[in-house]
Amino acid sequence: MSHTSPLRHPDSRDPAVMGRRAWWLLALNLLVPGSAQLLAGNRRWGRFAVGATFTLWAIAAGAALLFWLWRPAALTLATNVVVLWVVQLGLVFYAVLWLVTTLNAFTLVRLVRTPPRARLPIAIFTVLSLVLTVGTASYAAVVAGVGRDALSAVFAGGTIVEPIDGRYTILLLGGDAGADRFGLRPDSMTLVSIDATTGAVTMVGIPRNLYNAPFSEDSPLWDAWPNGFDCGDECLLAYLYPWAEEHPELYPNAEKEGSTPAIEAMRDAVEGVTGLPVQFTVLIDMAGFASLIDALGGVVVTVENPVTLGINGGPVVGEIAAGEQRMDGYTALWYARSRYELTDFDRMKHQRDIQEAMLRQLEPGVVLTRFQAIAEASSDLVRTDIPQSMLGVLSDLAVLSREHEIVRLELVPPLIDNVEPDFEVARASIATAVAPRPTPTPTP
Repeated sequence: MSHTSPLRHPDSRDPAVMGRRAWWLLALNLLVPGSAQLLAGNRRWGRFAVGATFTLWAIAAGAALLFWLWRPAALTLATNVVVLWVVQLGLVFYAVLWLVTTLNAFTLVRLVRTPPRARLPIAIFTVLSLVLTVGTASYAAVVAGVGRDALSAVFAGGTIVEPIDGRYTILLLGGDAGADRFGLRPDSMTLVSIDATTGAVTMVGIPRNLYNAPFSEDSPLWDAWPNGFDCGDECLLAYLYPWAEEHPELYPNAEKEGSTPAIEAMRDAVEGVTGLPVQFTVLIDMAGFASLIDALGGVVVTVENPVTLGINGGPVVGEIAAGEQRMDGYTALWYARSRYELTDFDRMKHQRDIQEAMLRQLEPGVVLTRFQAIAEASSDLVRTDIPQSMLGVLSDLAVLSREHEIVRLELVPPLIDNVEPDFEVARASIATAVAPRPTPTPTP
């Protein structure tokens, strides 16, 4: 009988045969859970486990094919909360499947019948198999859960949003609250315009100390400020945020729609300044910004001139040398916010340096290997009205954007005087900056 079926009916009196059989069963189980049961155990259980394994392979192959043929759809599914629930449950199921089949395969081995010198390696291989399969599936299930929770906490509901004039526009606000000031003020304002076909990105930097921001007649701010936000030094653009927080009646539906009166006021102001519609807003808490940089593993920034870290009139706490620097969260935050012998316009450039570095270095490999840390950091510091349904589209455009140089336009002197700004010049410059650019020809 051992000659016709050495795996199911081995000669248990021969340790060498039992040793070879043990390695075959455990190796096959590692590759195809359930195969050991088909060959040497409960065939009904084996057929179920092998069928489940082939189903997993088919789903993985289908997902890879979808990503290759239709990447936006694949990314949309991958960022869908319901899909992530299913994925997490599926991963838990396969973790249990691998655990049960591996332990059962180990009992089928009949370790006491194998050669004494082979018993410890066989036991170690079994443990490593459990770590590789059950451990990997369990970790992936945890990551799927973290991602699902982060998506629910950060992103809004809603359906796919169509681009306007072929572009998506996102307003990034860097919140700068502190004990020495009343309420939060946007310390950083960037309007990101993305070509909906090519992914080409234009970043428009808007000064926090811009005067007389205008509003359209259909804005709730028009009645209060028909000539723009024009009360002098108390009406810098950044101060509109706390002012709007004190007047929530102007945007009564903001909270219900997942926004705030202050964010909606900044949206209206930026639309007035730039002449572009603002489709989405992202508010980033600068106090928690460092944790996101650390979650990414730091960012690489080319520093043109040495930057002294400190605040005018305060102590110097360090210096960032000129040249290419890998910055952790603490250093990057200082680089973006240091005021020591720097103007607001210098700080704007530094903030755009960090933003561009993050966009360039947010590669799929980085996201996959640091996904849990990135998700946890993002849920603590980001508020946005971008719907989850748009994540696939925007993620695909982020991949396409790597084929283009990022165009940066700063609305600062000498182009725009922040005290007496010429908004017609600003809008004309922005229109030129966001104009469609040809797709670069691949280098042979």
